[in-house]
Amino acid sequence: MDLTDRRVLITGASRGIGEALARRFAEAGARVALLARNADALRALADELDGTAHPADLADPDVVSGLLERVEADGGPVDVLVNNAALDGGGWFPELDPDEMRDVLQVNLVSVLQLCRQALPGMLDRGRGRIVNISSMAGVAAFPGMATYAATKAGLSHFTETLALDLRGLPVGTTLVELGPIPTDLLEKVDRYQPTRDAFDRAYRLGLITDVPRERVAEEVVGAVERDRAHVRLPRRALAYPLMTQLPRELTRLTLTGIRHRPKP
Repeated sequence: MDLTDRRVLITGASRGIGEALARRFAEAGARVALLARNADALRALADELDGTAHPADLADPDVVSGLLERVEADGGPVDVLVNNAALDGGGWFPELDPDEMRDVLQVNLVSVLQLCRQALPGMLDRGRGRIVNISSMAGVAAFPGMATYAATKAGLSHFTETLALDLRGLPVGTTLVELGPIPTDLLEKVDRYQPTRDAFDRAYRLGLITDVPRERVAEEVVGAVERDRAHVRLPRRALAYPLMTQLPRELTRLTLTGIRHRPKP
């Protein structure tokens, strides 16, 4: 997709990976629509990038309802939806706050499905569009203290792959982004739980994972959208993990060859 003058909606855009994505998409010629809870930081970034700011709390189902319609009413149709916002919700699972756990599920997974559902009809009608879902290697590899977060990311990855099957042959594509550790505020919060920190430290020492700068993530994601690529997986050294999860999906696709994957027109 040529991103020149295409409108890109990025959730969780006020900092971290979301901010880096906003800057890189703008550099590629896109018009950015930025969504996050921090209204002041969001508006400052939107002003800098000549985009639009949409303060919103994705943990609130009432806010998510009709959100795409409100964004498109302020700036035009969304050509690329980047679901980046996420909460960590880490810690000893039996002691997790139920409200916090609900918010993690809502932001990381439920709101993503809702926004995709809201965006797709317009994209299909216009004959163009892309859904980019930012997932995690935590959806494949289990680390202590990350049960809720990992569940949402596993669900997000599998949802994206299945959605790609539903959209096969149509002018709207998907990009699944599966990431290891990215130095951001979210990673700092995860590291505060000692068992998670110890598990990460061992994985670092064994060379299984390494930190990836958020700017590289942004570069890879924008490149994937421009080239219509279905996957971004970083760091490269951890590629085996998502590929092993991908194998059953590919085998299922082969098994179901010839089966209709959407209703007849």
